[in-house]
Amino acid sequence: MFVRPAHRGAGGGAALLTAVEQRTRAAGTDVIRLDTRADLVEARALYARHGYVEIPAYSQDPYAEHWFEKRLR
Repeated sequence: MFVRPAHRGAGGGAALLTAVEQRTRAAGTDVIRLDTRADLVEARALYARHGYVEIPAYSQDPYAEHWFEKRLR
């Protein structure tokens, strides 16, 4: 997920995350996972505020340093 710098801090990331969760639920999926880099402190805080918990690595993406999961049901 990417929010242009000029729009950061205005709730755009939260709106995108909520929309993805709603579509994921509608598709019948009950878990959503994501990853991010260590330097993206704001992204990690956003995920934590929205109920994501840090989990062990589930991929070997060279740019991923933190992995998160949220149960939707």
